[in-house]
Amino acid sequence: MALIDTLIGTAGQWVTASDPKATLLQPVEWLKKTGSYATVNRLIGLAIPFAPRNGFSVEEMRPGYVRAKIKLKGNKNHFGSLYAGAYFLVAEIPGGVLSLFDLGPAYTPILKEMTLEFLQPANSDVTVEFSLAPEAVAAILADADATGRAKFTLEGKLKDREGNHVATSLAHYRVRKKGFKPQD
Repeated sequence: MALIDTLIGTAGQWVTASDPKATLLQPVEWLKKTGSYATVNRLIGLAIPFAPRNGFSVEEMRPGYVRAKIKLKGNKNHFGSLYAGAYFLVAEIPGGVLSLFDLGPAYTPILKEMTLEFLQPANSDVTVEFSLAPEAVAAILADADATGRAKFTLEGKLKDREGNHVATSLAHYRVRKKGFKPQD
């Protein structure tokens, strides 16, 4: 686990240090950006092999923010739109990613409950964005450091390629601090 924790910390530093808007016109910054996202997605694939097999990827990260995508290809349902399980996958994993990279590898994210409200079929890839304000991250850390665990909720708007709001997710997470020992 120490190696994985180190990789998570290092990948988080790479992502934070990269320019999310870098293009090939800035080759070094573009390589740093694409390399850091490739590392993040590889780590997710190691932890959850189901995710990359189903076309999940993190597209952008910065402190308190993550945007992820699920591909329509390979995830179609019986009438050609995005399968319900793919919506769930793209809405659930980013909460863990946000937890690991914003709180650090000393905290383990656990999904406690999640609901999805389907608004319209998605006939393309779907993206979702989540954010946590710095104050929320600080409160989560303070609670987890004091009690060994903390709760937080993320709401996401899932959008198709054209920007149509196709579903809303509401996910309730708990993080546990690894090795927590209550103070007497």
